[in-house]
Amino acid sequence: MKYIILVCDGAADWPIEELGNKTIFEASRTPYLDKIASIGRMGLLKTVPDGMKPGSECANMSIMGYRPEQNLTGRGPLEALSAGVSLKESDIAFRCNLITIEDDLIKDYSSGHITTEEGGVLINYIQSNLKKDGIDFFPGVQYRHILRLDGNIYSEEIDTTPPHDVLDQDYKQFLPKPKDIKDEKANKTATDIIELIEQSSNLLINHEINKKRQSQGKRMATHIFPWSGGKKPNIEPFSKKFGLNGSVISAVDLIFGIGIAVGLEPIYVEGATGLPDTNYKGKVKAALKQLEHKEFVYLHIEAIDEMAHSGDYQKKMKALEDFDQFIVKPIFEAEDKFNQELCIAILPDHPTPCKIRTHSKDPVPFVIYNPQKKINKSRIFSEKNAEKGDYGLIENGESFMNLFIKS
Repeated sequence: MKYIILVCDGAADWPIEELGNKTIFEASRTPYLDKIASIGRMGLLKTVPDGMKPGSECANMSIMGYRPEQNLTGRGPLEALSAGVSLKESDIAFRCNLITIEDDLIKDYSSGHITTEEGGVLINYIQSNLKKDGIDFFPGVQYRHILRLDGNIYSEEIDTTPPHDVLDQDYKQFLPKPKDIKDEKANKTATDIIELIEQSSNLLINHEINKKRQSQGKRMATHIFPWSGGKKPNIEPFSKKFGLNGSVISAVDLIFGIGIAVGLEPIYVEGATGLPDTNYKGKVKAALKQLEHKEFVYLHIEAIDEMAHSGDYQKKMKALEDFDQFIVKPIFEAEDKFNQELCIAILPDHPTPCKIRTHSKDPVPFVIYNPQKKINKSRIFSEKNAEKGDYGLIENGESFMNLFIKS
């Protein structure tokens, strides 16, 4: 058998008053998702273990069949792996956003979805001006970059906050803090990172890229904002754990980083942006090509989550409908190519309710479809139907992956 997981990032939601108290899944036109829900088996998956924050790193690691509470060291080191940043065993890597702060409020976690080219120039400028012993910056994709600290000088024992969780709030409330105020190394780390954040502002605001963005009515990248630091993970390979070789396809460094950490081959598709203008056709083509000689593909679509973070339910619906039309439909229609031996699982990694514009910990709906074991239930893909679905609540991603493979 062949296996593909289609991840509609952040698509789950809460009932929205303007949609007649329907969720995004219930209100959107998704004929192929609904068809697969009718002939496949549904359930809910708990992707965020108790006591953990509902970050994408945690949720996607769960879906891939791992236990974040055991294997997750931080988002930063995973994105560093994807960006090709060299990490010593002692090094600490942080995700480092370029963000927009206005009147001390975090107005945009992505600097108006700054381009990769612009973001790369700015983070290299930061490296040239703020680099010192034990501190280095590396470019990533769009607003997502890497800060690497020497673990002999600095500590990962600090609390940080994802900027997308605290939009329109005073950034000074969410600056890094030591987990233990008596820990001198952690205190130094928090103090030095805060200094970097403050020093970055004058450098960025006065850069010609930002002046041009401002003249065009676009948001400027006014500050760096590091978060989710940790050391390089050591995780059991996917091929050993589940007996399948496979690939990961995305537009997001984090997803590639998780895949690389577990031994999945990263497949980079030209024109993959993580936004509604992403190259859907190219992603599908790459996935089907990989399935010709591999047994497993993890295909991740980011655009829905990005629209949810904006709080725009109409744009989120459109992004989900694009996912249905441009991802689910061609993958489903390709099953004949694989002699009815292509099993499909579809699910969000976490909810991103438009009301709060950030992630929540609610279990997510999923469907598992095996073309050799079709059922007939005539239902739509929704949170409610998943809750009363065939599998009930699956408590962790490891159980989900084993369930999928044995479906």
